[in-house]
Amino acid sequence: MDERLAGRFTPRPLRWPAQTLLGMLRESTREELLSLGAPRQYLPGSVLMLEGDRTTEVMALIDGWVKVVGTTAEGGHALLSLRIGGDLVGEQSALEDEARSATVISAGVTIAQVISQRDFVRFLDRRPDAGLAVSRALSGKLRWATRRRVDFSGLPVITRLARVLGELGRLYGRPTSEGIEFRYTLTQPELAAMVGASEPSVHKALRQLRVDGIVVTGYRQVVITNPGALDAIAGLRPA
Repeated sequence: MDERLAGRFTPRPLRWPAQTLLGMLRESTREELLSLGAPRQYLPGSVLMLEGDRTTEVMALIDGWVKVVGTTAEGGHALLSLRIGGDLVGEQSALEDEARSATVISAGVTIAQVISQRDFVRFLDRRPDAGLAVSRALSGKLRWATRRRVDFSGLPVITRLARVLGELGRLYGRPTSEGIEFRYTLTQPELAAMVGASEPSVHKALRQLRVDGIVVTGYRQVVITNPGALDAIAGLRPA
């Protein structure tokens, strides 16, 4: 595990997004969880977890964000999802005693509370409300993966792209004067991997969204300027 330990960390956000595990937990439950294990800081590009490893630690992301990457049948890598401050990573291996199913890489400076499998399982036994929140978080991850599989089964590339951008904007975007800015930068190959299409196809679809005034793009940045039109292309509301 490529970890960069930089001492103990005490600053923590007062609030995490509601869809994340830390955002779901009651304050007393959250504080108990964050009292377990030890905090670590990871520099950009550090590997927090490696696909195939038999490690069982759980990490609660305090701040920053990470990319979850899987190995393809051809031996390449595909971006599966993003995780941000408030999310939990590694819980499946801790609960199932199975090898890591994906690699987790820090995409910026990331602070995580690293908790042993034993402490995590005992915590869930003590706190039924935490067990329910973990189940909800896992369900959300499964729902995301299921939607991607359904989208890949035959929808046009621009529809898939609109669905991915819309969902990323709702989960991780922030309002600006221009629209909803996607704060966590992605390269076009990574975006193509999430859409399940070739990079040229995604580039063409993205260009069409720009021409139609639905998104504005910059260097590794996307701003959704017309969310309603994007949802219409995604098939989530009438055009």
